[in-house]
Amino acid sequence: MAARLPTFYLSHGAGPWPYMSGVFRQYFAQLELSLRQLPAQLPATPQAILVISGHWEERDFAVMASPMPPMVYDFAGFGEELYRIRYPAPGSPALARRVQSLIQQAGLATHLDGERGFDHGTYAVLAVTHPAADVPVIQLSMRWDYDPEAHWKLGRALAPLRDEGVLILGSGSSYHNLRQFHAKARAREESARFDAWLRQTLLESSPQQRLQRLIEWEKAPSARIAHPQEDHLIPLHVALGAAQEEPACLIYSEEGFMDAITVSSYRFG
Repeated sequence: MAARLPTFYLSHGAGPWPYMSGVFRQYFAQLELSLRQLPAQLPATPQAILVISGHWEERDFAVMASPMPPMVYDFAGFGEELYRIRYPAPGSPALARRVQSLIQQAGLATHLDGERGFDHGTYAVLAVTHPAADVPVIQLSMRWDYDPEAHWKLGRALAPLRDEGVLILGSGSSYHNLRQFHAKARAREESARFDAWLRQTLLESSPQQRLQRLIEWEKAPSARIAHPQEDHLIPLHVALGAAQEEPACLIYSEEGFMDAITVSSYRFG
C-alpha cells in the first residue's frame, strides 16, 4: 500500500498566470512560493493527481476520462500566445473508472467524460507544483447545485484513493468576487472577515464543528460577499471530506493578494 497522501484546498490565482512574466506575474509571487513547496509536504511522489476545479460543473459528478486531455482556455483578455499554452500531462482512463466506481458505491450519480480538458483551475496549480507534467492527471467536476453535504460525501467516497497514491486537490479560491475585486477597501475588509472565519473553522474547530460550519457556510461573516457563487469554495468540501477528521494546516495566507484581498490555502492530513 502506498503512503497515505494528504489532501489540499488551494487558491489557484487568475487565469494562466504561471505562463506569464512581468508585473502581472509578480502579483502571484507568494502564491507561487507556496505551490512550489507543496511537493515537499508529500510522503511520496503521487502516482496520479485528481483535481476538483472551481471551473467545472455538471449535472452530476463527471470524471475526465481522456488518455490525453486537451486544454480549456477559460479566461479572457490575455495575450494571444496564452491561448496556445499546453500542460501536457497524460490522463488516466483507469483512474477515471476507479473514481466513477467509488462515487457509484456512495450512491451518487456520476458519468465519464471523454472530451473534457484541463481548465486553469488545474494547470495554474500544476504548472508550478508539477512542471514536468509527468504525473497522470484527471479532473472531477462539481455538481451544478453546489450542495455542500453532497460534495463532502463525494470527498468521503474518494478517501480510499489517498492510500492508492492519488493526490486529491481542491482548486478554487477562498475569496472569489470579481465584481468587488477592484473596490479595494471593501474587498480587503470583507475578504479578511471571511478568511478569519474560515481559519477558525478549519484550524480551531472540532471535526464535527468544522463540518457543520462548512455545510452552513452561508452563515459565515461576509459569506455571500466573498462567494456570490460558491464554485470556488465547494472544492474545499471535497478535499475536507476525503480527509474527514484529520487535522488541517494553513499552508498559504496573503493579506494583500493583487493589492486587494486576503486569500489562503490549506492541507488536510
